[in-house]
Amino acid sequence: MSRIGTAPITLPDGVSIDISKGNLVTVKGGKGELTQQVDPDLKIEIEEGELKVTRPTDQQRHRAMHGLYRSLIANMVEGVSNGYKKELELIGVGYRCSNTGQLLELSLGYSHPIMFAIPEEVKLSTLSEKGSSPTIILESIDKQLIGQVAAKIRAFRKPEPYKGKGVRFKGEEIRRKQGKTAG
Repeated sequence: MSRIGTAPITLPDGVSIDISKGNLVTVKGGKGELTQQVDPDLKIEIEEGELKVTRPTDQQRHRAMHGLYRSLIANMVEGVSNGYKKELELIGVGYRCSNTGQLLELSLGYSHPIMFAIPEEVKLSTLSEKGSSPTIILESIDKQLIGQVAAKIRAFRKPEPYKGKGVRFKGEEIRRKQGKTAG
């Protein structure tokens, strides 16, 4: 029995869900609207402000889809009601970031600046204060999209284990290695 799949999703005030033919789920809220195509075998019911996802059989495939689609719908409900936010820090001497609209410009120690276009669904802002490391702030209603964009930005210069330099998520712990020792 899927523990995640059986948990009901509580719908906050101001969030409405529409289930059309072919199990296309549309979630509307104060921050926007998201849609997700759900496997046609699964059954979605709304009762008294709670949404429940049920599966027809105990087959391996149905058990896997049960928890997956329940989580995806819960993330959509959370996104349209509260939204998601990710912060990335640039740790290193001379590392800088700035943005012009949805175009992010990064200086990460390479011979050239990196220009990265952010999708329109993600709101971008940068902070560069004296005495603290430059910060990139991403906000969106789509959890999958914001995670993918943050991972791409982090991949430009992953944190290295010796000095800890690179792009990291705010609060991320980097396992440090001891360097060479004099012999």
